[in-house]
Amino acid sequence: MSTRVAVLGAGSWGTTLANLLAKKGHAVRLWAYEDEVVESINRRHLNDVFLADAPLDPRLRATGDLAEALDGAESVCCVVPSHVVRRVLGDASAAIPADTPLVCATKGIETDTLELMSDVAAEVVPQAAFVALSGPSFAREVYDNQPTAVVAASTSIVAAESTQRLFSTPAFRVYSASDVVGVELGGSLKNTMAIAAGVLEGLGLGNNPRAALITRGLAEMTRLGNALGADPHTFAGLAGMGDLILTCTGALSRNRQLGVALALGTTLEEYRATHRTVAEGVNTAQAAARLASRHGIEMPIAQQVAAVLFEGASPRDCIQVLMERTLKAERWK
Repeated sequence: MSTRVAVLGAGSWGTTLANLLAKKGHAVRLWAYEDEVVESINRRHLNDVFLADAPLDPRLRATGDLAEALDGAESVCCVVPSHVVRRVLGDASAAIPADTPLVCATKGIETDTLELMSDVAAEVVPQAAFVALSGPSFAREVYDNQPTAVVAASTSIVAAESTQRLFSTPAFRVYSASDVVGVELGGSLKNTMAIAAGVLEGLGLGNNPRAALITRGLAEMTRLGNALGADPHTFAGLAGMGDLILTCTGALSRNRQLGVALALGTTLEEYRATHRTVAEGVNTAQAAARLASRHGIEMPIAQQVAAVLFEGASPRDCIQVLMERTLKAERWK
């Protein structure tokens, strides 16, 4: 049965999800901020700006009119960058009926409020049924129909399972879950850890430091999750360990690419000036450091990434700071 879906955000991930749904036969309207993206999708069935060399299903329609995209939508998928989610969902709220599944595939934390996307949605679209969609999923590989598994988390089992059915294909497996906070934190914090992994790569370091980073990064993610009420088991799943491994090791990771550039001497401002895509780990590093301070917990990797990004700290010096921290037990009963 066909479902009318509004996908908000036509970056690589938003376009890929919209294309996946259109190929399944759903009536999809993809809202794009950029006029050239709308024109290229509708005229040539391509998004050359954010998903180059990837022909799109001809049934997929794009629009720059938010109201048009939302008209009659039975499900809404938000894939805009985290720093504009509040504004976009606020503008969309009046057009979203009560109990409509709001599937958020944005991975980030607001830097000013330190709120997760579920918190933002609860404030500006309280009538919607929020679902966090996250997991190890490079857009290009999903577009190429490579086997992928993600998780849809909601406090509403109806919304979680309807989202599961909506997005699942033989190559895109969706699990359901109830731990929204854990799934959101996993999807957000792994981006900051991926910047650190890119720094290691850019400095020419090997497998030992990368393995240590991934393991201790997961410990930091779990620690913050505990402080915010998440289920620690979530961080051993797709949205935690799964996405962390992918983003720290995969060459397609935008956050890892940023880390490599930082290690080679590029500043954050210089990198942003030459890249249109958003590396969500940048704002998340700042937010994670502030959350750690607020809750009195240690997140040394996130704090050192923030120091490199915003304080001009030397990547190599930051590694030394981490290695020279006070000795302690990994785990002690």
